[in-house]
Amino acid sequence: MAFVSQRETSDTYTFSSRPRVVENRSRYREAPPEQPHYGNIMYDRRVVRGNTYAQRILPTTTQAELAEMQRLQEQRRKAVARRRARDQVRVRTPEPLQGRQHTDVQTELYLEELSNTVMESDVQCQTDSFLDRPVTPLFVPAKSGVDAETQIQEGELFDFDREVQGLLEVLVGKVMEQSLLEVMEEEELASLRAQQRDFEEKRNAHLCEVQRLQEQERRHTEEKERRIAQQKEVLKREKEIAQKIAARAYTQQHLANLVPSIFKSLRCHGFFVDTVQTDVETNFLPWLMKEVHSTLDKKYAARSVLDDIINEVRLKRLPEGTKP
Repeated sequence: MAFVSQRETSDTYTFSSRPRVVENRSRYREAPPEQPHYGNIMYDRRVVRGNTYAQRILPTTTQAELAEMQRLQEQRRKAVARRRARDQVRVRTPEPLQGRQHTDVQTELYLEELSNTVMESDVQCQTDSFLDRPVTPLFVPAKSGVDAETQIQEGELFDFDREVQGLLEVLVGKVMEQSLLEVMEEEELASLRAQQRDFEEKRNAHLCEVQRLQEQERRHTEEKERRIAQQKEVLKREKEIAQKIAARAYTQQHLANLVPSIFKSLRCHGFFVDTVQTDVETNFLPWLMKEVHSTLDKKYAARSVLDDIINEVRLKRLPEGTKP
């Protein structure tokens, strides 16, 4: 196989690969390799071991793509760095004067036509196509041993009428025996069904009787428990009534002299107050005393005024020169 690629630009670039002999190559197309089947998943490389929720493991294909991208980025970064270093080291042409500009001029020995269209040409060769593998023929073992044969005439080894008599006797006997066995088995099954039916009837009757007795016993037990509960309730009620009567008698005996003394003490301390008496003592009596004092003061003032008038008249009526 040989491949040649040629690209024509400002600098001629040519690549060629010499033909090589293909070694250890099958004439037929091989089937794609099968994926290995792991019997134990602990030896499978796809099984993640350790903490599976704190780390994010990328698939193998993604990791390869990321590695390839990182390698390309590193190459691109190095190329940019080399270009910058080369531009810094290279001697540049002085800047053009005002109103002028630099023009690219070929200074090589041989001039080349400059064009925006790049001339390219591809060269290739065709290899032989793969042939399909023919179908593997079936394995046929080699023949071994010696063939032998013999000739038997009709009626030499087998007489049908004579040989079939025993077979018929056996067949008829077996059929009759099997028929008798089946009839006996059917009769026995019918007898067993009748016995089973009688047994089931007796068992059902016994079960009904047992259920009736159980229901009767349950009713008796419930009635007994109900009567016991009623009797306990009656005794409890009688006990409570006796306790209440005793407590009432004790309370009456104890409070016979206690109630009057308590009422007397409370009345003395002012807890039981007569509203009329309180109103008379707090409102009416002070007002009455005030009115009485006011009336008495008026009377005393009138009497004193009257005494003064009488005394003045008496003094005026006395003869002159007489002392009172």
